[in-house]
Parts: sequence; C-alpha cells; structure tokens
Amino acid sequence: MAAICFILVVVSTPVTQWGAFIAYFLWLFIVVKMAQIPFPTLFKRALIEIPFIFFAILMPFFGSGEKIQVGPFDLYREGLIAGSGIVVKGTLGVMTAIILSTSTTAREILRGLERLRLPVLMVQIASFMLRYVNVVNDEMERMKVARESRGFEATGIKSWKVLATAAGALFIRSYERGERVHLSMLSRGYKGVLPQEHQHKIKGSVWFIAMLYPLVASLIFITQLLIGTI
Repeated sequence: MAAICFILVVVSTPVTQWGAFIAYFLWLFIVVKMAQIPFPTLFKRALIEIPFIFFAILMPFFGSGEKIQVGPFDLYREGLIAGSGIVVKGTLGVMTAIILSTSTTAREILRGLERLRLPVLMVQIASFMLRYVNVVNDEMERMKVARESRGFEATGIKSWKVLATAAGALFIRSYERGERVHLSMLSRGYKGVLPQEHQHKIKGSVWFIAMLYPLVASLIFITQLLIGTI
C-alpha cells in the first residue's frame, strides 16, 4: 500500500517540478539504505527499464512546436519534457517495485493484496502462478535434456519447428497439470475460496513506519506546490 501511494504521488507531480523529483530520488535512496538493500542489486534489477528509456530518448526528435538547440540536434521542447517525464517517473516506479519485491516475500505481497480487497480470483491465480512456475520450469528443463540427448541443437530457422512443437507440448502438459490440481482441490472441498490463515493484528508503529515512505513524498509534493505559488 505504501508503494502504491508513493507511485501515485510521483505520477501526480508535474514534470516541470524537477526539485520535487530530485527530492524523491534522495528519499528513495534513504529508504533503500534503511531496508539494507545493496545498491548493485538495485541497479542491476532496474536494467529492465532500458527498453522504455530508448523509447523516451527518441521522443524529443519527433513532434511539433518550439525547438531547442542541443549541440548539433534540434529537439522539440514538448517531446523533451514528455520523454524526461517518462524516464524519471518510470525509474522511480521501477525502483519502488524493486524495493517492495526485495524487502517483502511473495507470500506477504499476496496477503497485502488480499487486505487491499483485490478480487479473490486474481489473488488465487497469482498464488498458483508463483507456486507452480518452478514446476513448469523443471518440466521445460527435462524436455531440453531429452532433446539434447537425441542429438538436437538449435542452430537456425530449421530448428524452429522442433522448438515450436516442444512449446506446444509444454503448454499441453501445464494445462493438464492444472486440470489435475483443480480436480484434487474440488475433491478436498474447494468452494472457490482458499482456506484463510489467521491474520495477525498489525501494530500501529508498523503502519507508521510503512506509511512514512509515501508521507514524506506527499510532504515534498505539497512543499514544491507551495514554493511554485509564491
């Protein structure tokens, strides 16, 4: 919930308020330090954003309106602002998601989604996905070993037919496994809702520490707005 609130504050901040974004980044790094997350781990996982950065880099070269001379390039002002906003807000969002996934287990995230009243069916789908992704991955590895033991090597387009057949077989096996799991759940009295574990009451101090992340961001947002109106 704290991560969602922080992202909402960041998205609501106008792109032109660069002072606020600098403060967001400083506060984010402080939170990373408090969570004892290694900075190399944070930056390595943030590399997933690179394709979006390439898209944002191209935006200043297309558009209309006022142009800005930057070295040998003529950049459109609106495209430059929009591209910068995508990079900055996207980076803050990605890093917030990394902090959440690194400091919180998948099971605790699912419990949090239940507390936020996310539809039960979606939570169950995510739960089964996390539980059986390793099973499907092991099945895929066994199929790979079986192909290689028969002398198969993926060398080019000619190998696509074999790989496509293997992908189809993996899909069918995963579907059949899902059917067997569902039947076994029904035989054990499944009625559409999984058994709920006892939820421990969360202390107020824990809520305060968790909500400190978006509260400081909100304070930065309000302060920047007040400075802009003076």
